[in-house]
Order: sequence, then structure tokens, then C-alpha cells
Amino acid sequence: MSKSLYISEKPSVAQEFAKALKDAFKKQDGYMESDQSIVTWCVGHLVTMSYPESYDPALKRWTVETLPFLPQEFRYEIIPAVSKQFNIVKNLLNRSDVDRIYVCTDSGREGEYIYRLVDQMAKVPVIKEKRRVWIDSQTEEEILRGIKEAKLLTEYDNLSDAAYLRAKEDYLMGINFSRILTLKYGQNITNYLGNGKRSAISVGRVMTCVLGMVVRREREIREFVKTPFYRVLNTLEASGRTFDGEFRAVEGSKYFASPLLYKENGFKERKDAESLVEGLLNREPRLTERQENGKNSYVDTISAEEQITAEIVSMEKKKENKNPPLLFNLAELQNECSKLFKISPDETLKITQELYEKKLVTYPRTDARVLSTAVSKEIHKNIGGLRGYIHGKDFASEILSKGTYKNIAKTRYVNDKQITDHYAIIPTGQGLNALNSLSATSSKVYETIVRRFLSIFYPPAVYQKINLVTKMKSECFFSSFKILVEEGYLKVTENSFSRKRAAAEGNNNAANQDMGDNTSGNGEEEEFDLSFFEVIKSLKKGMLLPVKSMIIKEGETAPPKRYNSGSMILAMENAGQLIEDEELRAQIKGSGIGTSATRAEILNKLVKIDYLNLNKKTQIITPALLGEMVYDVVNSSIKSLLNAELTASWEKGLTLVAEGTITKEEYMEKLEGFVSRMTNGVKGLNNQYILNNCFHDIIGNYKK
Repeated sequence: MSKSLYISEKPSVAQEFAKALKDAFKKQDGYMESDQSIVTWCVGHLVTMSYPESYDPALKRWTVETLPFLPQEFRYEIIPAVSKQFNIVKNLLNRSDVDRIYVCTDSGREGEYIYRLVDQMAKVPVIKEKRRVWIDSQTEEEILRGIKEAKLLTEYDNLSDAAYLRAKEDYLMGINFSRILTLKYGQNITNYLGNGKRSAISVGRVMTCVLGMVVRREREIREFVKTPFYRVLNTLEASGRTFDGEFRAVEGSKYFASPLLYKENGFKERKDAESLVEGLLNREPRLTERQENGKNSYVDTISAEEQITAEIVSMEKKKENKNPPLLFNLAELQNECSKLFKISPDETLKITQELYEKKLVTYPRTDARVLSTAVSKEIHKNIGGLRGYIHGKDFASEILSKGTYKNIAKTRYVNDKQITDHYAIIPTGQGLNALNSLSATSSKVYETIVRRFLSIFYPPAVYQKINLVTKMKSECFFSSFKILVEEGYLKVTENSFSRKRAAAEGNNNAANQDMGDNTSGNGEEEEFDLSFFEVIKSLKKGMLLPVKSMIIKEGETAPPKRYNSGSMILAMENAGQLIEDEELRAQIKGSGIGTSATRAEILNKLVKIDYLNLNKKTQIITPALLGEMVYDVVNSSIKSLLNAELTASWEKGLTLVAEGTITKEEYMEKLEGFVSRMTNGVKGLNNQYILNNCFHDIIGNYKK
């Protein structure tokens, strides 16, 4: 009797397939078997690329003469530690009673590569029917759907080609560039670090680019020179309540486009700010010094007898809608967890993988932040399941009773064109019994995913905004106010474990005076109540308001922020740009640096080899001395490795191979040409002395 063989990536996944198939499986050594089916598994990678010495023993010794190393045919070998499981899988694949093979490895490029290598090394007969199971969660329903709709494995040949090329690319760049740079400059680093033995220099297509981003940011911070500036505010009174307006040198101002200004709302010198106040009050300023948040303010209190007023020359009222954010992809979730829980991207991935394996969420290694049309038609099932979850039951019930899920396919949260392998990370609505077995942090991550998901079925939050312009003589002062009038989706997003979070981000019911850039170089906000907002609403153009005081606030420019682990993942996703604006990120096209599956691992490796430092408490990333020295080595030899756009273009090329737009031969020709040119270019360099000067310049920034 012929049988079907199911091969997964991990033993735990194999267990889920066996449960879903509902056959009377008997456990064997390395697999499970029933009368109709066999289920087996890899343990991650079973096969790896061979080191150069397997081609020629002489290549074990690193020499300039043997580079570049560009094998005509790549060799692969079984990983010794898992050879037993490989042999079990090999025998099962080649069993005469197995006529159909279901490939159930992770649904992505790396999962494809894991199976294809096994197939290649096991020499599985081509006459056997091979089908690819592609699933988005490990629920029984999804597993059975994936098996039923499994396509022929050959339909994924382009994805397989891209997977092989990614490995060859990392292999060729890693071996050739690491060897040539170590041979050329390793001794220079050793001389400075005093390690005795020549330091090995480790470089790679993605990791070196990430190192460059961190080092460049650190150098920007070191070289940053603070610029002081002074802002001028007027304090106005309306119906016994006071508020501030901020001076801006707009057209018509005495200071319009003046060289005395730092931007349009601050003076470079305090004396010029005082001169403005003097001109407005027709007297010398009587300034009293006070401190706010470590910065000085100078206040001139105006007596009632002086009768100084400001005229309202403009008043704009408008409503502003704030839509729920897009759903989580892995990068977005890693950034959020870095901020909320101070955990690394690697830890976030482990937790989300755990949630996936416990059927709580969908596949984590995704770049998409939207749902597919097909999933949107069945989304009521996910929502319905959340009625059994304490932090989601009320919202899920409300969504289902009001039917707000029915038109989700017509919104920005559903877009088939923005999905490659998988849709966004969302709760399945199943597996809730596993919640009790989760750690505290894992439970919080799950809640965060649930709340983001449920929020998209709610209307926007609606704010009432008022922008007010007052005038003293020829000078304009700007005030801006904002209050939340309709909570909308915000009622879903406040996590149970962080009651203060929404208030801190302005997502609360309390009204806030939204000073923004209008009134504060530091983004200050001043809380006020609804009655005060009513006072502001009652004001009219042409009214004169008493000026109670004039204030000069001291500020200074701030250096760029260091990356934290979450913002670094976002910067990698966006080809080296740290794009914090949620809407703008959604518009960015392209593959970025690395993939959702590898970014955390790359960051982890850089920390492990002492190229980067990661503060576990704050998740702030800084270069280590060795990493900064390697940066200088690469910068003076293979500079293009530090170019984020170029690195992203390699990733984009792999995507084009997977899509069938370019052939694997075209990509390989480009890759070998690049590796050869760069390696030979380094051979011809004679810049060790210049590098020594670079090392001398940076070493003082690190404590011995």
C-alpha cells in the first residue's frame, strides 16, 4: 500500500501535522507512521555548504594567492551532529511505498532551502510526486487546508533558486572578504589591541552594513556640537484662564529671514530675544529667572496697569482623524516590544515563534502588515475565538454584534499586492488553553498583538484642533490646542499591563495643549480640561486678549539618537533609514537589509563577536572598539559593503529571482563579478599606515 510522507522543519510541527491528520500514528525512531501516512522532521538544517578545504586541503590555510575563491560547482555535506536524523529522513524519502511527499517546512525562502538541500543530498527520485504545503498558522483547520491545496513543488523552483543564491552570496562574500581583509589588516588590529595572534576580521553582506549604520551614528553623536537658541512666548488670558503663544518670524515680521534666528522660532543669542521683548513692551525687560526641566526660562510679568494686549488675527478650527495603525509584521512587532518590554528582537522572535507553535498567532516571519482578501472573508472566526480571551472578549463581542468586520476587505488593512509569502501577524482565536503556560512577557506580547488586531475594526480616533494666531505690533504668536472628542479605536489599544502608556503618548481622554513645534523645541505639552477647551472655542477673530507675561525659554539642539534594538530592525527593514512615521513606512517599497527571518539573528551575531554592544536594560546599541576598527578597515577597502542601498539591492535581486523576473544565472554572474573585483581590489591596496591613524583617532573613545 502506497503512503504519503509529510516532512516538517521541527519535531513540534510534525506533532501538529500528525494530530491534524487524525491517523493512528505509532511513534518510531525519528518519525511517526500509520497505515496511510508517515510524518517526519528535520531539526532545522540537516545539510550545510562545505568549507573551502573540502574542495582542496590546501585551502584550509588562508593565503592571498588562493583568493578569490569561486567554485564552479558548490559542495554540500551532512551536518555531523544531526546525521542520524538525516539518514532517517533520507531512507523515508526513498522508501518504495512512499509515492507522494508533502514538504511542510516553514513557508518561506529558508524553509524551502532546508528541504531542497535534504532532497538533493538524499537523491530522491524525480518520479515521486512532491507537493508544497504553505500555511499561515498551525491550527488544525489551516494545516488541513494547506495539505488540500498543496501545489507541486516545482512551482516553487524560483523561490528555491533564490534560497540557494542567498546562501552562495553569504558564503562567497563571507569567505573571500573575511579572508582577504584578515590577511591584509588583521595584524594592524592586533597591534592596537595587543592580542598577540592576528585578529580575524568577520564581514558579511548584511552584518557589515548594519555595523556601518551604528558606527556612523555614533560618530555623528561624537561630532555633534550643541547650538543654543532662545524662544519667545507670550502668556495670554481668556476668561480667567491662561495659555501660551510662541513667536515665529513669519512674513511681515521685523525678523523675517533674519540671520539672528535659529530657524523661524528661536534666536541664536539671548540678547536678541530680549530685544524683541523690549520692542513689544516699549520698555526694558524685567526678567526673573526660573528653571524648567533643567533649562532656564526668563519671565517678565506684566502688570494690569500696563494694559498690554494681543489681537487674535487668525483662528482655525478643524477635526482630525487618526486611523488605527497597520497590523504587525515582525519588524514592527520587534520595535514595539523593544519599546514596551526592553527585550531584544531575537527575544521577540522567540516569543512570537512560541505563540505560533502554540496556535495562538499566525506565522511570525512576515514582512506584510496587511491581510489577504481570502483571509478577510473568514476573519470573523479569528474575532469569534477572542471572545474567550479576557483582554479581548468585550471588544470581539462588540465587533461581531455591530458587524464592523464585514467591510474590512475594502480598507487599507487588506491588500493582496502587499503580501509576498505571508500576511500580517494576527491572533488565530485558537489555542487559548495555552495562555496559562506562557511567561509573563509572552502573555504581554500576545495581548499587544491581539489589541493591534482588534483595533482595525474600530473607527478612527477623532480630535478637535484649534490653531490660534495672535499679534503684538508686527509680530505673530502661535498657539495650538487639541482634544480627543471621539475615542474610536484608542479604547482597544491601552494594554492592561501599562495603564499610563496611552496617557504618555497622548492617546487619552484628557485634553492636551498640543504645542508641538509651535511652542516648544522640546515638544512640551500642557494638560488642560474640557472647560478650558470651551473657553478657547469661544474666542473670535479680532478679540484683544491681555498679555500677562513674556517668557524667554532657553533651548539647545539635540544630537541624533542612538539606535535601540527595535529602531535598528526598522532601519534595516527600510534600507538604512530610520523611518519612525507609521504611514510613511507603509509606503516604502523594497526588501530592505536582510529579511524578517534573519535581522534579529544578524544583530545578535554582531553583539556575540564583540563588534557591537547591546545594553540589555535599555536595548541601546553602540559600537565596540573592535567593531569600529573593522568599520575603518572596510571603509578603506570594500566601502560598498557599508552602503545600505547597495546591500538592499542584493536582497531585492533575490526577490526578483524568486518572482522569476531575472534568472539565477544572471544573478550569479553579477555576484561572482562583484566578489572578484572587490577581492582583487583589496590585494592592490597599500593603506595600512592610514588605517593606523584611524585606529589612533578612535581608541581614545573607549575605556581600557
